[in-house]
Amino acid sequence: MAAVFPLVPRRRVIGLAFGGVRSARRGVGSDVASTREYRPGDDVAWMDWAASARLSAARGSDEFIVRERFADEAPRVVVLADRRPSMSIESSPLRSLDKPKAILTALELIAASAIAARSLTGYIDYAEGDADWRPPRTEMRAEPGALAGRAFAAPDDTVSRGLEFLGEHRRDLPTQAFVFVLSDFVVPPDLRVWQRALEHRWELVPVMIQDPVWERTFPDVGGITIPYADPASGRAVPVYLTRQEATAMREANEGRWERLTQDFRSLGVEPVVVHTHDYGEMLGAFLRWADLRQMWRGAIA
Repeated sequence: MAAVFPLVPRRRVIGLAFGGVRSARRGVGSDVASTREYRPGDDVAWMDWAASARLSAARGSDEFIVRERFADEAPRVVVLADRRPSMSIESSPLRSLDKPKAILTALELIAASAIAARSLTGYIDYAEGDADWRPPRTEMRAEPGALAGRAFAAPDDTVSRGLEFLGEHRRDLPTQAFVFVLSDFVVPPDLRVWQRALEHRWELVPVMIQDPVWERTFPDVGGITIPYADPASGRAVPVYLTRQEATAMREANEGRWERLTQDFRSLGVEPVVVHTHDYGEMLGAFLRWADLRQMWRGAIA
């Protein structure tokens, strides 16, 4: 059985029947919503015998109490993959993160977790410049293996385009659908677009795929020559950096990361922080995200 993480919504979902996530509606499920007095036609399996005994003793007559439960339903899941040139950077002796492999690993994890929750999965990217949209339907399930080898020629505003596109296809994405956005977010998110997407009551989940050494910060490489690769062409050239330039790069990268986390926090969005393409380590990042979501839900329950 594949390792998976739980899909933890901030609110109860309205999705497909017989799923694995608590719904806003009453039905067959595991979580008790309320209790009430027995009505003819109620299933005996719903009976709360302890509460019935207490009420009967208090009233001096036979009284019966039944439990109503929240239905277990399945939210739809969509992955928006950023395939700009900077997402094509592979691993090397100087950098451990392989971004194309990280995208595929994240897709595998999300797909396996959606299947475990009995959800339908969809996918969208702008690899060739136009939207490649695969709605979350049974006959159009997005398979991670089929997405390998796609181009990295998406425009800079690919994430904003994708969210606006999904907003035009709300029939396929009802309330509480999960939208995982895979990106390095080197191009800062347009907060106005994200806010509009949140107004659809989706569960937006940014998956921040950044190299921990060269993008979240920057090493002290001043005074030496290091190879730099152009993401668009793949051509590597030696670059000499002074100590001042290396310091400026570190401050810029760390400042960008701080702004990113503050922007997502201002939206009430919990990101998944990814710095590796290793399956086990990435699973740990998604499990930490799920734990934080569960704590958040518990705090407001």
